[in-house]
Amino acid sequence: MDCVLDTRLIFKKRLITGLWALWLCIISVYSKTILAESAVIPNMLNSAEFVVQLSAPDSVKGFLNEHIKLAQEPFASDMAQLAYLRRTKLDISELLATEGYFSPVVTFDTRIKQETEIPIIIVDPGPLTHVASVQIEFQGDIVDDEELQKQLKKWRKAWPLQADKPFRSAEWEEAKAVLLSQVTYEKYAAARIVRSEAVVDKENAQATLHIVIDSGPVFYFGQLEITGLERYDAEMIENYRTFRSGEPYSKERMHLFQIALQSIPHFGNVSVNISPDVSDHKAIPVHVAVSETKTKRLSFGGGYSSNNGARAEVNFSNHNFLDRAWNFNTILRLEQKRQTFYTGVNTLPNQNNIYYSAGASLQRTNIENLVTIKQRVDTARVYQTHNLLNLYSLNWQREEKRPDGAANQTVEALALDWRFRYHFVDDPVNIRRGSITEFRLGGGSESLLSDQDFLRMYGRQQYWWPVGKRDVFYLRGEAGYTLASSRFGIPQEYLFRAGGIQSVRGYDFMSIGVREGNAIVGGRVMATGTAEYTHWFMQNWGAAAFVDVGSAADTVNSMDLFLGYGAGVRWRSPAGPLALDLARGHKTGTIRVHFSMVVNF
Repeated sequence: MDCVLDTRLIFKKRLITGLWALWLCIISVYSKTILAESAVIPNMLNSAEFVVQLSAPDSVKGFLNEHIKLAQEPFASDMAQLAYLRRTKLDISELLATEGYFSPVVTFDTRIKQETEIPIIIVDPGPLTHVASVQIEFQGDIVDDEELQKQLKKWRKAWPLQADKPFRSAEWEEAKAVLLSQVTYEKYAAARIVRSEAVVDKENAQATLHIVIDSGPVFYFGQLEITGLERYDAEMIENYRTFRSGEPYSKERMHLFQIALQSIPHFGNVSVNISPDVSDHKAIPVHVAVSETKTKRLSFGGGYSSNNGARAEVNFSNHNFLDRAWNFNTILRLEQKRQTFYTGVNTLPNQNNIYYSAGASLQRTNIENLVTIKQRVDTARVYQTHNLLNLYSLNWQREEKRPDGAANQTVEALALDWRFRYHFVDDPVNIRRGSITEFRLGGGSESLLSDQDFLRMYGRQQYWWPVGKRDVFYLRGEAGYTLASSRFGIPQEYLFRAGGIQSVRGYDFMSIGVREGNAIVGGRVMATGTAEYTHWFMQNWGAAAFVDVGSAADTVNSMDLFLGYGAGVRWRSPAGPLALDLARGHKTGTIRVHFSMVVNF
């Protein structure tokens, strides 16, 4: 019994020893296989100093360094090191495939550094894959949409991954997303990609692209479904609609509708969207979710402009005046050269985008030795959309004019005004492309509560052209003429002075005009123009060079042109570009600093 037991123990020991040897053999063979695959990687004697390095062409090295985390800590064992290298090889191959390299060769080597062998990952990306052919197909109602046939051709032509262009996965995905967005922008809200293939031929480094978009049916706007209203009626939101039920769906019109609601003080958050259900395509409901703000608000503000100096103001508003959702405002604004008190009320726009306003103001100015004190009462009818303003107003004003060194004068006038402005710009805050057109016509009659017959005409035109990727070239021109027997008996608002920001820089604000004693007063004729080039060094910082020219006088024959030129710094703030300009007045040789927010309209 004892002999048998000893024999079994000896057998078990030998079995365990044999299995252990077999395990070591398997590990050795597995290690040699990996080493044969990845060149020669000797055992690390000093793993505490271990650092993995990468060797790759400049065309891909920066990309790999950005996305591959190279080990800089010692590995726990040789097996951990081998597993890391094998995993990194796979990661590199997958990353290079996204950049169009589908046949990379990744090998390993070592180099000696301070008697320590450092592993090097060597990357040969292989040939860059290029697009062999592109096939873009459309299905659905868009195929028979005659209005969009030219647009389909433009979309195909504008497709960025044309034949012979490098193929990259990110650009492929972005191109598909942009194309689908273009289709869903107008009419076809439920358009979708039904087929998307990028077949890669590794041997020839070519990719064949095929995408099919099904537009689905044409969508039409239905009724509004409004949530979040407590104090106001749904009719208020209905009147801001930029579309009507039954009109073809347009993402732009929905966006303009949302902007219109966000621009009024009654609401804090506004969301406008649809759920593109094909079964509702003939009358898709438009979901409008709003959150109401407090009806009364007291705010304070301040600022500075080289035209009027430092500014402080207090503003009280009530946008539910008389429980009609009318906007009531009272403003007290104190500037160094101008002080203003205004109170007024605006009704809500109706379905035709028309609203009415009434107000009264008291203002005192002291500019270029001319002190004016003006009381004014006015009422207006306003038609306004997102890019058009058409205003008719009737105002009565009494003005005390006190020029230094000349006789004082009190003027009264009842004037009827018309103002038209149209703007078409790519971005209302930071414009790179677009134009603004403005006309004003106003006057009064001696037989209708005015001291003199007069007719004031004014026009302004502005253009922006993009230059390169960032720069902008800007042109501005304006001209005005007041038809009257003389300038006396006419309020300064209906005469003209020039100089300063948005006029002729290099000269003080309203310093160009007609001299009365020691003061500069308004004349009956004016013309100014600007040419400006802005170069943006970075996203938010730029520099501008400009030339301004113009004059204001009492007659065309007495006009003496004033030239100003200089350069400045631009900074894109969230509210619009801030401008700091250094300008020289050519006539006087004086250099002036002009600082303001660049307000274009």
